[in-house]
Amino acid sequence: MKRREFLKKTSLAYPALAAVGTSEIFIQKTPPVKSVIIIGSGLAGLSATRKLLEKGIKVTILEARNRAGGRVFSHKPTTAPGNVIELGAEWVGASHESLIALCNEFKLELVDNRFQSDVTINGQHAKAGAWKMGEQAEKFWENKTSIWEAMTEAEKNALDKTDWWRILTQRGFNEKDLAIRELLDSTDFGESIRHVSGYAAFAEYAESSPNNEMDLKIRGGNSMLIDKMVEAIGADKILLNHQVKNISQDKGVKVSCENGKTFQADRLICTAPTWSLMQINWMPVLSARYLEALNALQYARIGKFPMVFSEKFWEREDFDMVTDTPAHYFYHGTKDQNTTGGVLICYATGDKADVLASVSKDQRRAIILDALKPAFGDVSKYVNEELMYYWGQDAFSRGAYAFYGKNQWLTLRMELGKPQGLCHFAGEHLADWQGFMEGAINSGEEAATQILAG
Repeated sequence: MKRREFLKKTSLAYPALAAVGTSEIFIQKTPPVKSVIIIGSGLAGLSATRKLLEKGIKVTILEARNRAGGRVFSHKPTTAPGNVIELGAEWVGASHESLIALCNEFKLELVDNRFQSDVTINGQHAKAGAWKMGEQAEKFWENKTSIWEAMTEAEKNALDKTDWWRILTQRGFNEKDLAIRELLDSTDFGESIRHVSGYAAFAEYAESSPNNEMDLKIRGGNSMLIDKMVEAIGADKILLNHQVKNISQDKGVKVSCENGKTFQADRLICTAPTWSLMQINWMPVLSARYLEALNALQYARIGKFPMVFSEKFWEREDFDMVTDTPAHYFYHGTKDQNTTGGVLICYATGDKADVLASVSKDQRRAIILDALKPAFGDVSKYVNEELMYYWGQDAFSRGAYAFYGKNQWLTLRMELGKPQGLCHFAGEHLADWQGFMEGAINSGEEAATQILAG
């Protein structure tokens, strides 16, 4: 059973309004829903809104930020005219059917965003194609999909109780192979593979495209999709700078914001990351099991530290590189944008991201440029601009995306997906394609479907 099939199967066990701890507002049969409040204007909130509007339901979106899009965040560097980089969500996967369909609908062009990885370890640089893991590790990696598909459901589920690092050691990976996988795979999960759920990791690699869904990007920036969706929905339905403070439930839902404004509707969909969700005063309180799950789920500490260079000294458009330095991972953020200069995005996770975000600008610059020296020598003369966005300190998410540790993928995620009274939940943290824009879209549509089902 694949993750997508598993999600569909388990979602049937959670009918609308089946929350524990909110029995005082449990209603066996509810009147037709005429209005819905949605918290968050990211892809989950916008996707849910579209589905509800199609059925004639009135929707009001309350957005705490001063812009729509949430963690989709395209940026145009001031010193690199014509360039667009992603400070937030980056990749559209070849298997991301919903996202690709939206791009086709809005006539947005998807361009190749695949890379070939160099590796720098212990100061030694190896170009893409010139390095590989040991024979046993390579054999496992080549056959991971068939190995996964041959496992029983019980065997797969048992993997959730261990971590990805331990699974790889059991498969015969030596210390060098483990070091390479730590560098590569932690860029996907945002934290060390010693902590990530073995089920979540194995399933992602076995069921993804050969490039782990790092395939495509929207020409002109991923925020263009947000702009198109906002235009289609109607900007008047999205109220920016409306941070939710209180949510109360009785015969309907009443929401009050920090700015003193209040709103009422028949139902609510909360697409906020769990950090923001926990800052809201819920009346009645969320169930004990739900609160326990909220407190247990962590978000990946990921920082993007783009360096704008006057020349593309890395030469290859499909260049990326993992390193064993605090700079961690580099990739060409302006791939195929046909400009003289370009941007290498330094992408760090976990403790490494904390380090780069906490040191001075000069120290950060030195760490990043030193990490490039084994491959390119001193490139300081090419630096035009240095940027930073550290999602670990984002005011509304405190992380880039949800990070599922041991014994959490098949437990916490299921609990957090349950409605609480008249309130439903959505967001990448609840999706099968977790951590991707595709997942946000899918979860938003699923929450809307729950409401439409009555």
